[in-house]
This record gives sequence, C-alpha cells and structure tokens, in this order.
Amino acid sequence: MTGITLLIVTLLVAVAFGLWWQRRQGRVRTTRGSTDSLVADERRRLLAAAGVGSEAAASHHSATVLHFSADWCGPCAAVRRVVGQVVQDLADEPHPPAEVELDIDEYPALAKELGVLSLPTTFILDSDLRERFRVSGVPAAADLRAALEPLSRPPASNS
Repeated sequence: MTGITLLIVTLLVAVAFGLWWQRRQGRVRTTRGSTDSLVADERRRLLAAAGVGSEAAASHHSATVLHFSADWCGPCAAVRRVVGQVVQDLADEPHPPAEVELDIDEYPALAKELGVLSLPTTFILDSDLRERFRVSGVPAAADLRAALEPLSRPPASNS
C-alpha cells in the first residue's frame, strides 16, 4: 500500500510540474533587473563580443531582440519566423527593434551569463542592454509585439 501511495504522489507531482512548465513556455515574462542601472561589465563585454548593441547604437534602435538557437533545435526555426515578422512589423516605428540571433554553441559564456537553461530562449534588451523581458520557448507574436511597442516609440512628452 505504501508503494502505491508513493507512486500516486510522485505522479501527481510530475503532472503538476509538467503543467506548470507547459504554461510557462512561450510567455513573455518581465524580468527583475537589479537596482543598478548599469549592465555588469562582464555581461556588457560578452554582449559586445557577440555583436549585440553595436547595430542598435549605429541605427538608433531602442530595443534588441536577442534569441539563442542551435542547428539541432527544432522550435528555434519557429522563433526565427515569429521574431522576424514582429521586427519587420515594427520597422516603421520611430525606434524599431534590432534582431540578433546567436548560436548557443558559439556563445556559451554569454548564454551562461544570461542564465539560458533551455532552447529556444529570447530576450528583449533595452537601449542600455538591460534585460527587460525573457521568453522560454516560442513566443506568441502578439505578446512579443506588445512588449516591444513601448520600447519602439519615443516617450510621450508632458507638455
């Protein structure tokens, strides 16, 4: 009887974890940045080495959509399509977002610094390269657009 009870409890825990994990995938989550407004030196160095931020600075982009992928990652192709479409949709905004796709096998130190635990993982970085949002899995286009639109428009003046 103890064995059956243990099996049932284990199955319930596994199902609850699976449901929680599935619900979390593909959702755009606001990340809690540190109170320090500056990105850590190591993170900034790793981002610069990967070319993140250089396009934004040169082209007056206000946000960067950074997504990690790999050749062996099936869902990464879906992320590529969703991110590409949303970035293209916002191309006419005053400050359109930039898109950067990095292979996790080529940039493992940056992936570790950003806490990438699974693929695909997408980040929305502001113009100061602070992480504003994070998505594990394939993001919904509407959610990604909703997160990027405020960063793509100039702040409203209080006049």
